[in-house]
Amino acid sequence: MVAKRSQALTGGQAMQRIVRLSIGVSILSLTWAVAAQQPIIYPARGQSPAQQQTDTAECHSWAQQTTGVNPVTLAEQMANSPPPEQPRGGLFRGAAGGALFGTLIGGAAGGHWGEGAGMRMRRGQAQMAMQQEGMQQQASGDLARYNRAVAACMTGRGYTVE
Repeated sequence: MVAKRSQALTGGQAMQRIVRLSIGVSILSLTWAVAAQQPIIYPARGQSPAQQQTDTAECHSWAQQTTGVNPVTLAEQMANSPPPEQPRGGLFRGAAGGALFGTLIGGAAGGHWGEGAGMRMRRGQAQMAMQQEGMQQQASGDLARYNRAVAACMTGRGYTVE
């Protein structure tokens, strides 16, 4: 008879998966936000495609210098940002230790076993979600400011920008 491999996750493993998922969602959201915020530029004065390409490159450079925002670097930072630091160490440190401690205290106090661990996990998940949301809002605001600068530059060069 073949023994079945246990599929249960420790508290630490569950938190790591949640962090990875949260980062992945943030990266996808940032990518969507970048695409959604890019201005649509039309040559209103009959500029050639080559002229539009030159003007666009110059306006992107000017917008980067003016705002201090580099959208490529910003996207790379979001993609490569490490997950929030997780405590490591002894028996009662980190998510697994907190889960064990919460389970013991919850049961000893007359509550349901695991109730304390669940509350700690939810609190940690909420904090990570708030951190990710804050980073995403900051990045979105920076990109909006950058795109407004590109739009102003291109409008000044005779393009219609939507």
